[in-house]
Amino acid sequence: MTPIRLIIVGLGARARTWMRVAQANPDIEIVALCDPDPAARDKAAEQFPKLPIGADITDIIGTAADAVLLATPPGNRLAQIEACCTHGLAILAEKPLSDNVAMAKRFVEVAEAANVHLIVGLNFRYLAVTREMRRLLDAGAIGRPEFGRFIYERWRDGTQDWLNSYPLTMDHPMLWEQSIHHFDLMRFVYRREPIHVQAHTFNPSWTMYAGDTNVSALIAFQGGFHMTYQGTWQSGHEPMNFNWRTDGSEGITVQRAMFGDLAWAKRMEKDLTSVPLPEHVAWITDAEALLRSFVATVRGTAAPECTGRDHLQSLFMLEACILASDRHAAVTIDEVRALSTSKEIS
Repeated sequence: MTPIRLIIVGLGARARTWMRVAQANPDIEIVALCDPDPAARDKAAEQFPKLPIGADITDIIGTAADAVLLATPPGNRLAQIEACCTHGLAILAEKPLSDNVAMAKRFVEVAEAANVHLIVGLNFRYLAVTREMRRLLDAGAIGRPEFGRFIYERWRDGTQDWLNSYPLTMDHPMLWEQSIHHFDLMRFVYRREPIHVQAHTFNPSWTMYAGDTNVSALIAFQGGFHMTYQGTWQSGHEPMNFNWRTDGSEGITVQRAMFGDLAWAKRMEKDLTSVPLPEHVAWITDAEALLRSFVATVRGTAAPECTGRDHLQSLFMLEACILASDRHAAVTIDEVRALSTSKEIS
């Protein structure tokens, strides 16, 4: 089949991974690149000397293409989204879709009105460990899941050149850039939607970030499921501490590493049983699977996954955490949804 002609907008740290993955996919042809930074454009020109490379999406949007990958910061994407929709180009956007929930909802509505696919790059859904955990729970291996604990404690040095630097100045960078993955994983694995959230966010004294990097939350989901969440980017120790445990009526599952190490046990069993997982290259294998799903969506051979509309449900969780921390009180998802509709979220 003819490859999907792809424009990549944004040539920063995350785009380098996407360019590697896209070049290795025979169903993708990169046809144009875009970034406002002259140094980024010059570097890209060395790697892709024959491609049009613009400073703004308007410089290259006329290139014959089928889809656009937005590897750009989540703020100020409106012009990019509108340009893609005007030209009928499918969109794969790095998460979060926006750093403003009401604006993200507007993006979704613009894309739906234009009948354009808007997919969000939630690559952790495509980890083998994620799929296997969901399979275990679906199969009833631990009975009825009723509560869980998700711990993510990491020292993220935002000054490293292999990381995107814009989170250094964001409000609530942990929530917008990291917890959004975790909230999406909860919804995906448990197949449940959140009802209300209690939360507290803050920054330690040694932080390099302008916004809060610590998040503690209690999340109530449909069906009587409850999650305790602890996340930080400014941990006082490395390596990362990742531990996602689910307790059910007959046992537990536990994931002890971000990209793998899944095990489970029935109640009173002395030892955990490890779940075999295929080999995985961090950030690559999952991105490859996400891109294959996007190609299938563009070609119409598979139903779209990780849609903008679905992503809004995770953004509602995020906004509920912010409001709950500000108010020192529980916040319902229904209230956040109503606020996004009335555009009262600034």
